[in-house]
Amino acid sequence: MKIAIGADHGGYDLKEKLKKYLSEKGYTIEDCGTCSAEPVDYPKFAYAVAKLVSEGKCERGIMIDGAGIGSCITANKVPGARAALCYDVSSAKNSREHNDANILTLGAGLIGVELAKQIADVFLTSECTADRHKKRVAMITEIEKGNALNPPAIGINEIDQEDLARVAGRIQSLIGGSCTTVGDNIICSDGKNIVIHYGHATDIDPIEVKKMIDAGAGRIGYTPNGKDIPTDVAKFIDHTLLKPQATKADITKLCYEAEEYHFATVCVNPCWVKLCSGLLRGSNVEVCSVVGFPLGAAPSEIKAMETRRAVRDGAREIDMVINVGALKSGDDDYVFKDIRSVVEACRDGGAKCKVIIEAAMLTDDEKVRACQLAKKAKADFVKTSTGFGPGGATAHDVALMAEAVRGTKMGVKAAGGIGSYADAKKMIQAGATRIGASAGVKISQEAKQVTVSNSLDRTGRRGMK
Repeated sequence: MKIAIGADHGGYDLKEKLKKYLSEKGYTIEDCGTCSAEPVDYPKFAYAVAKLVSEGKCERGIMIDGAGIGSCITANKVPGARAALCYDVSSAKNSREHNDANILTLGAGLIGVELAKQIADVFLTSECTADRHKKRVAMITEIEKGNALNPPAIGINEIDQEDLARVAGRIQSLIGGSCTTVGDNIICSDGKNIVIHYGHATDIDPIEVKKMIDAGAGRIGYTPNGKDIPTDVAKFIDHTLLKPQATKADITKLCYEAEEYHFATVCVNPCWVKLCSGLLRGSNVEVCSVVGFPLGAAPSEIKAMETRRAVRDGAREIDMVINVGALKSGDDDYVFKDIRSVVEACRDGGAKCKVIIEAAMLTDDEKVRACQLAKKAKADFVKTSTGFGPGGATAHDVALMAEAVRGTKMGVKAAGGIGSYADAKKMIQAGATRIGASAGVKISQEAKQVTVSNSLDRTGRRGMK
């Protein structure tokens, strides 16, 4: 690949180092200047880079000045140039995959050499392949040619309606009966005038399960140990297997069980998402994955990339772990941006984001701050723990978290140390809207007081009698 590279005096030093790095990796470099740190005007060099790219003489371009903004504006004045200012790996990847950007602009005053190398690597190796993104790039080209685009209608647009119809269909598949969209509302009934709001049903048999759902439980976490459970409870369960020693056979069995018993999701480590997505294609079972798990100490751009990969592989829910050390250091800005990077990656792929705060490691003030930061970042859920930390959920923690996100549509998931129906009930009364528990089967059996056989058929799937 032939790369046009340029810089003004503020970006000269970084240009020289990046040029050497890319040359050693086998790229052909066309240096458009400047050739020293003497003051110059960046538009001349940005134009030179953009011109080579727009004329097809170079496949990609890189332009560096102090902040990267002026060069980006200049390059985008050249027909055929699509310049993007990138400040981290995530934005570089997004600029290629979503916008088919052909020119990267960098701010030498904002990033260091090593980060610039990482950004350039991602920018030069990522491709725009999704049809929906190609369509939007084509629209940009039409605007560039002076062709007018039809403005969007006022109100809910076509994509919103499609999303509503998809959600209504999903709810209908879970409860039976009928679902429809009216404006921006989803109205569902099972023939008993049951209205579904935010995933909560109001008339589920038996009586004890009904109490749990009425109290706000939208999902019950379950790890595969013990006997099977009835299908009317199964639709609230995340079928989970996050143990590092889990084999392909274990994961395959997990998916078979989830499909057979109509669980809401399977929750697996990222390496298994694509397998699960393929096995569950055509079913009503979604795939959930974890990010930054279980320590939460990975850099934000890595978490965002991990999220995008999981979503591309088929995940529709992401459980991310915050940087606990940053929160305890008082660096709330970092924690917010860390969560937001994952939320944005989820939003782009139509996935939900659940934020694990690892409450057992935090003071009450830190728990509240973590939830407020998740709320500010527009996450869908806050969750108490990973199950790999020093402790699990407590009613006290759940109450604190529920109060911190009160007034929003955010859910609270209690996980860890919940071993009975009585424990689960305490969590729900404290404000939990989902329960994660290794004793999910026991909780369900105590609630429903039924026994279902645990026999296996020849395929390894569990049979119900």
